[in-house]
Amino acid sequence: MKRRVIFLDIDGTLTEPGRNEPPQSALWAIEQARKAGHYVFLCTGRNYDMLFPLLQYDLDGVVGSSGGYIECRGEVIYDCPMTQRQARKAMEVLADNGVFRTVECMDGSYTDESFKAFLREHAGEGRNSELLRWREQIEQALHILPMQAYRGQPVYKIVFMSPSMAALAKPREVLEKEFAFCIQGEDRYGFVNGEIINRQFDKGKAVEKVCRHLGISVADAVAIGDSMNDQEMLMMAGLGICMANGSEQLKTLADDICPAVQENGIRAAFEKYHLL
Repeated sequence: MKRRVIFLDIDGTLTEPGRNEPPQSALWAIEQARKAGHYVFLCTGRNYDMLFPLLQYDLDGVVGSSGGYIECRGEVIYDCPMTQRQARKAMEVLADNGVFRTVECMDGSYTDESFKAFLREHAGEGRNSELLRWREQIEQALHILPMQAYRGQPVYKIVFMSPSMAALAKPREVLEKEFAFCIQGEDRYGFVNGEIINRQFDKGKAVEKVCRHLGISVADAVAIGDSMNDQEMLMMAGLGICMANGSEQLKTLADDICPAVQENGIRAAFEKYHLL
């Protein structure tokens, strides 16, 4: 039997977005795949603090912060936060252009309270009230703290909510040499959301690093994700699968599509490709 390395995104893939409880079908599939001799890794945009609740499950390692931090079988094999100069520069240009920021560190995430203040000021506009409730639920579930609690810890990634594409023009001009802008597009509330990720790493490069460390070809890697921040890992792996609930654009790039996270998609994919 050929040993494979399986990389699973979390939000929208292993769990419903913002949740920490995988379906039992997915946990069963992971257990069976590991018993069959395959390696299973989380490969997520979440920082270590956000993914910590999922570390209770038996896994072979984690890729956190979109590839900025990698643990393989208890050993840290890659750790690449922004430099202080990079973090300061990114934080300043985003704030100066009215873009709301959430900085992700090893020990936690810190978000601009001004974003929720903006939503409260415009609460009469129905979508803003809905977004405010959703945002507060996400912050509680993922342990996201107010920016005033940030004490200068190393930053791995910055998530942004922008009022428009135009507001991102200057930040992209200033930062794109060192950072990739992974833009998810305009959400149903009218904001443009996305992530700023150091060009030194991404999920695809993380797949390559893990496979090299384990002595397994990337052709024998399997990657399953749902959004455009999973693009690089699906492109790098020998088999890239998108969830049915995932991005329409990512589906066009994937080798296959499996059922949605709520419809036991992980188990279905593992069964289809004989990973159990």
